[in-house]
Amino acid sequence: MRMLLSVRIPHKQFNAAVKDGTVGDKIRRILEDTKPEAVYFTEQDGERGAIMIIDVDDPSKVPDFAEPWFLTFRANVEFRIAMTPEDVARSGLEDLGKKWS
Repeated sequence: MRMLLSVRIPHKQFNAAVKDGTVGDKIRRILEDTKPEAVYFTEQDGERGAIMIIDVDDPSKVPDFAEPWFLTFRANVEFRIAMTPEDVARSGLEDLGKKWS
């Protein structure tokens, strides 16, 4: 299942990694391990952050995506289901509308 993974990284942990020169390697290792379809680094609620598109084929794999961020940066992580236009077209919205109207 395609999901949006949103990461907020606290300043203290990220700043320490920037200052000791390990931030690039830490981020590279996480991304190489999790292999997101896409990743964008951005500000989130005043903190550094990232938004990734990931494919989670089994709910038991969620920790594989979250724990590297939790353990490396003490980051906050949120998962949201993401649908493509094709997914929406196959969803049966019209039938649900008829059923629940």
